[in-house]
Amino acid sequence: MTAIDALISRVAAKAGATSPDLPPVAGAEEVAEAEAALGFALPPLLASLYREVASGGYGPDYQLLPLIGPGRTVLSEYRSERSASAGGGTPYWPAGVLPILDWGCAMYAAVDCLGETATVLLFEPNAPTDDGAAAWFVDAGSLAKWLETWLAGTGWYREDADEREDVAEPTPWETAASRIAE
Repeated sequence: MTAIDALISRVAAKAGATSPDLPPVAGAEEVAEAEAALGFALPPLLASLYREVASGGYGPDYQLLPLIGPGRTVLSEYRSERSASAGGGTPYWPAGVLPILDWGCAMYAAVDCLGETATVLLFEPNAPTDDGAAAWFVDAGSLAKWLETWLAGTGWYREDADEREDVAEPTPWETAASRIAE
């Protein structure tokens, strides 16, 4: 068993224990359909989560969005944010950054699908600035690290996070401006 297989197994166990009504997994054809519509491949770990754990419905606090289907999905949210970004005054949503979890208040956890490590980003547009790049923060250097944080209960989003020393705060995403400009 590889480290990724072990991680997926641990995520599946926690997902089943904390979210009893998980949706079915996404089939290989649904993942391929999503990738074709997006125009880029999902990082292997993200695709495996959708194919082997469930199509959303688990994870930190507000839970992962479904990949495709009716209602709010990863695909529909990506299209919506990209369209709004392109149509507004200040572009803010880079290509290849896939929203996977809605934190509420217009904030998202998103995966950089074009980066080598599948960095998990925090989109926090509520700061008073006109710079779309200023809304982006690195939550975890990789999707695997982000999942490990959730499994360990050490995410910044925990209610008691400010009282703990093992909780890392998101840091500004240094390449946000250049990625938005692409």
